[in-house]
Amino acid sequence: MEQINWSREHCDALRELHAKGLSFAEIAGTINARFKTDYSRNAAIGRAKRMGLVDPERAKLPPKATTRRIQETQGRRVPSSPRSEQVLEPAKPFKLRCVEIDPRHLSLIDLEPGDCRYPYGGDDEGEAITFCGHPRRRGSSYCTAHFHLSRGPGTVSERMAIIVALRLIEAA
Repeated sequence: MEQINWSREHCDALRELHAKGLSFAEIAGTINARFKTDYSRNAAIGRAKRMGLVDPERAKLPPKATTRRIQETQGRRVPSSPRSEQVLEPAKPFKLRCVEIDPRHLSLIDLEPGDCRYPYGGDDEGEAITFCGHPRRRGSSYCTAHFHLSRGPGTVSERMAIIVALRLIEAA
């Protein structure tokens, strides 16, 4: 980080402009214009902190709006948003994909290393989550039916990459 040395005149100008209530961006701009310097807003904030002029909370505030910006925004009419007037209707429940399999509904503790870990339940608050529990498909955490159910769309090469990755993991 580059060390910037503030001269006495620059510090006095900073103290004076800060007393007038200018933002640190405006203070830096004024000092730069007056003394042909290149101080940033953050440099002015840091120097003011070291001089004890400002508490850390004031520095976090955004720069004040200039009067020109205030006049520009006052002259504009803000159109009402059509989105705020829309009333959302409840969505129709949709049928989830499922497989014709009767799960064993095992708890996590009751699962064996070769059991399917496809979850059931847990939709409502306090409802227990159980697992399918049927024998797993080789290279998967799910039985064959749940494996095909949980496969996402993708190209053949994308799906093959997953299978190859699983084989590599098994081999390791």
